[in-house]
Amino acid sequence: MKIQNVAVIGAGATGRQLAALFANAGFETTLEDILPSNLRKAAEYLDSAAGLVPVRFANSIEDAVRGADLIIDSVPDELESKLEIFSLLDRMAPPHSILLTPTRSLSIADLASCTYRADRCIAVELPAGELHGNGQLTLISTSLTSPEVFDAVSNFWVSTGFTVEYRTDQAEASVAAGTLF
Repeated sequence: MKIQNVAVIGAGATGRQLAALFANAGFETTLEDILPSNLRKAAEYLDSAAGLVPVRFANSIEDAVRGADLIIDSVPDELESKLEIFSLLDRMAPPHSILLTPTRSLSIADLASCTYRADRCIAVELPAGELHGNGQLTLISTSLTSPEVFDAVSNFWVSTGFTVEYRTDQAEASVAAGTLF
């Protein structure tokens, strides 16, 4: 499994930085936002990033994820927002697509359980501050995460210049036992 085409959903500050990072690492990158003003700001930001490989802009999630191998949401780290975006992505993305979410507080097991592709869902804790493709990040998986998916996502981040730590979602046992809520 190789990641070549990446979709970033949400063109706020983090989404713009992720799109620039991925495009500069040589990935075909699409950036989507429902707000045209966010896409305009993203275009300005990306124009100022010297040597950047072009980023494609999309006005709909469906258009953005059409051929994506990896889809990263850049929506607020709130349960309702993440559940909504995971549900949309699960319905619109091709079956082979991996769903990746940046989070510091939510359970990837919980988010994955609302999809038909729990084996293709993974979380990442990004470093604080600007994302320049150096530093360390943490991938968070569940017992259902496919080893091939985990390896592909790990290799993807390494190719962008990060070192990767790993851990299993600590909340998974609570989700499986139905004691989370």
